[in-house]
Amino acid sequence: MQIAVDIGGTFTDVVGRDASGALKYFKIPTTRTNESVAVLESIERIESSWGVPPGEISRFMHGTTVATNAILERKGARMGLLTTAGFKDVLAIGRQMRHQMYDAILESETPEFLIPGRRRKEVTERIAADGTVLVPLDEAQLMQAVDELVEDGVEAIAICFLFSFKNSAHERRARDLINEKYPDIALAVSHLVDPAFREYERTVVTAFDGYVKPVIDRYLSRLEDGFAQKGVTAPFQIMQSRGGLMASKIARSKPVRLFLSGPAGGVIGARITGLGADEHNLITVDIGGTSCDIALISDGKALIRSEGVIDGYPLRVPMVDVNSIGSGGGSIAWVDAAGGLRVGPESAGSEPGPACYGRGGERPTVTDASVVLGYIDPANFSGGALTLNPDLARKAIGTLAKELGMSIEETALGIHRIVNAQMAEGIRLVSIRQGLDPRQFAMMPLGGGGALHITPLARDLGITRVVVPPYPGVLAAAGLLAAPVEHEAATAYGQDVETLDIDHMNGVLGTLDAECSALMAAEDVDPTTTRIHHFADICYTGQGYTLSVELKKTGDVIGSMYEDFIEIHRRVYGYATRSPARIVNLRAVHQAGGSETIDSSEFSVKEGELKPGKRMIRVSTVNGEIEAAIYQRETLPAGAEFEGPAIVEQVDTTTLIEPGWHARVDEKGNLILTHRQD
Repeated sequence: MQIAVDIGGTFTDVVGRDASGALKYFKIPTTRTNESVAVLESIERIESSWGVPPGEISRFMHGTTVATNAILERKGARMGLLTTAGFKDVLAIGRQMRHQMYDAILESETPEFLIPGRRRKEVTERIAADGTVLVPLDEAQLMQAVDELVEDGVEAIAICFLFSFKNSAHERRARDLINEKYPDIALAVSHLVDPAFREYERTVVTAFDGYVKPVIDRYLSRLEDGFAQKGVTAPFQIMQSRGGLMASKIARSKPVRLFLSGPAGGVIGARITGLGADEHNLITVDIGGTSCDIALISDGKALIRSEGVIDGYPLRVPMVDVNSIGSGGGSIAWVDAAGGLRVGPESAGSEPGPACYGRGGERPTVTDASVVLGYIDPANFSGGALTLNPDLARKAIGTLAKELGMSIEETALGIHRIVNAQMAEGIRLVSIRQGLDPRQFAMMPLGGGGALHITPLARDLGITRVVVPPYPGVLAAAGLLAAPVEHEAATAYGQDVETLDIDHMNGVLGTLDAECSALMAAEDVDPTTTRIHHFADICYTGQGYTLSVELKKTGDVIGSMYEDFIEIHRRVYGYATRSPARIVNLRAVHQAGGSETIDSSEFSVKEGELKPGKRMIRVSTVNGEIEAAIYQRETLPAGAEFEGPAIVEQVDTTTLIEPGWHARVDEKGNLILTHRQD
């Protein structure tokens, strides 16, 4: 059996696929103090519940938020930085653009917390813009600076010398000298992490890589040791932010590529499910306990961006284009100083969790509001694995209702309306930013809470079609099972398109291919099965930001590249000219394996007439209570149809279908929701 585990803020999802292709899954609470505990506990549950001994696990895939949490919670390594003389404050200066120019109290918009000024050291050396050595590396000064950093207690050191992407000799020599004297110090070297121009962005991503490297190393070491003790001998692979898997041992050397490890699996699963439902254009909404991750799939492909943002800071790492906001089932509702109702970003998480969990949480959350509104059956939450206390939910919401001068039900409905509005705005950012109209897309809910909010969200956005997968609550974990092994290599390449030497470009791409091939070989991948893609980051001459264009393999490669750039520029920015363009970076991506299916088992249901239950609920489109039909997902046969208001319950999630929506089950078990046009 192949196993995939995805850690969320509240639950850890475990999905298994046996030799026949059939899926099994369960959820266990996330152990927030040490996330590896829940992963290792899943091994015991897999054997006790599914009868699969650890030795029969053939492959173990993992999506993790450890790297992201280290940044958000400021729990990374104690860092030092080595820079070219005169450039130690690049990390603090950043770019001239400021987002909050008129605040009375200005706060830094650069990640100075990574490495304070006293731990940023200058080294005499200089590489010119063309890669020639202007000033040799002062090795004695280098090691003196390193000695001072070690005395200051650093766990990791980032090395970022000027123009090292043109000539890495000084960085390589510095790395070798430090490793020789201090082999236990983690090193992040800029020409390996981000070999591209723009000094600030390169310094930031290198610093982030060093900041999380010891954290990731300790986390993966605990897992590997735990697997060995439990008898798991299967290959252990980690999901990257771009949407491909890599071996755990390689992930340790490139931890900066793990920041969107968890959400990437959900996007892969959604893309495959969407194709099965004949939906090639999807907006995915992955709602868990602490956050909402929004992504866009266009023409059957997940959008990849060359630079992301973590906690407001630029991170130049290819990643699935996901917009994360602090809105989830555990998001806490509160009243601001002006008396307005707010929701999030603070979350109750899994410990203590929402008030209705009965684990000591007292503040009102979105989940508590869902219980009050009748959306969730307290006795059948998560398939009965957890019994909720509706009295505690009403008590928590009631405290907030008194502050607002509203009824408990009105307050609960207000919480849902606000959190839905926040998510809708996040969806607009992802779609409209790409020059795409969200009304031309279908929506797909993921995570434990996605299906609960999907019809109100679709209505707010003018979207008329929703696809609810058979297992939306664990699709992020299931997506790992279909992900390919993938490695990427990039380099700076400053050449004008008009005067481009195609042979020279192919030579550079060949070097990148060799780097990727070595990484694939380290994972025992058969080179004959590898799929190779090449990309160029292009901008108009003089323009500050680039767009990624995939290179054609045959025909007029240069002409096609330029025309594709023009078309992408027109779509994203609303205009394009036929001005001269320039290639800034080149990138090679090698993939192997992966699949276009997640669950190969036949869709089977229980026989018999549909006999829904009844429950009173409240929705924002109708005043007062209304009666909703309650269906159990496993009893819905292919071809079944019904109208909202309705609620569909299953082990991993609950789907709210508002009035005005029509539901149909297709032949693959997807629940297709369409909005009735007036």
